Amino acid sequence: MRLRPLAFLIPVLLFAFACGKKDETCELDPEILAQDLDFGITRLEDEFFAAKTTEDFGFLLEKYPDFAEVYLEKNTYPSADSLASSLLAIHQDSAMRVLYDSVKVEYPDISDIEKDLENAFKYIKHFFPEFKVPKVYTFVSGLNSDLVVTEEMIVIGLDYFLPADHAFQPDIARYMAERYEKPYLVPMIVLAISSQFNTVNPKDNTLLSEMIYYGKAYHFVKAILPCTSDQYIIGYSPAEIAECYDNEEFIWSHFVENELLYETNPFEIRKYIGEAPFTDAISTKAPGRLGRWLGWNIVDDYQVNRAVTLPELMKESDAETIFRQSGYRPRRPE
Repeated sequence: MRLRPLAFLIPVLLFAFACGKKDETCELDPEILAQDLDFGITRLEDEFFAAKTTEDFGFLLEKYPDFAEVYLEKNTYPSADSLASSLLAIHQDSAMRVLYDSVKVEYPDISDIEKDLENAFKYIKHFFPEFKVPKVYTFVSGLNSDLVVTEEMIVIGLDYFLPADHAFQPDIARYMAERYEKPYLVPMIVLAISSQFNTVNPKDNTLLSEMIYYGKAYHFVKAILPCTSDQYIIGYSPAEIAECYDNEEFIWSHFVENELLYETNPFEIRKYIGEAPFTDAISTKAPGRLGRWLGWNIVDDYQVNRAVTLPELMKESDAETIFRQSGYRPRRPE
């Protein structure tokens, strides 16, 4: 049977999608937020741009050894003095100074980011008591690094998160650059943290396994940030989310009729999982990463139908089990 081509036109919505902004009626759990948490964000860009000499930078390298080792890759330099000299030259560069000034204009205060991250960490500790709150730093990277997330440390390159119309922009595709704005920042961090808990079967290299992995990751973010719109979790516009749901039956038919779920060819898998402006195997009007979006729907159905907790879901490494027990069926457009 020939698959009917997808229109992917903006439909007249007969139902509301929780996307585009935070749900006005959503409230975070006060019991979870009542936890004590020792947390704060250190704005390293201020200290590094205030440094005037190699001695100043040497002091900062000693003050923040984790940042020096992991982010600045201190061990790749002949000596600490060599790194300090490089940092002095970089931070005296006029273009870097202008970039730093731009960040300070856009982010004079980051208390809202700090509060959202604090709440997210409280939610993670609620579900995963073993979670250790990492140190969090902001920095101006010269548009070289957006986020570095390890179990011990997070570094946010605030220059990556300037407005889309700002003169300074990272050297990435436009469709990706649109996701580097402030509302996407905390969901990006939580998505990265999800990998700490997302158990997988390393021997399963199917498309289905990739779909379920990302589905679990997005489900994790939604559980930790329940009042955050799907738009900021998966990086689709509200119109794209609406179109995907409107065409979900046709999308699923494409995967089934082309026997894609158990595909192991990495080039084929990349068509549905990898970053791209659209999923051209389905339609040039369809957003990229549709396999991830489908995986999210499957995982959501599995969690509801099996009534598993978030830790139980993240620990389940068998993608086939999640798929078979999800009872997934595409939603028909209303």
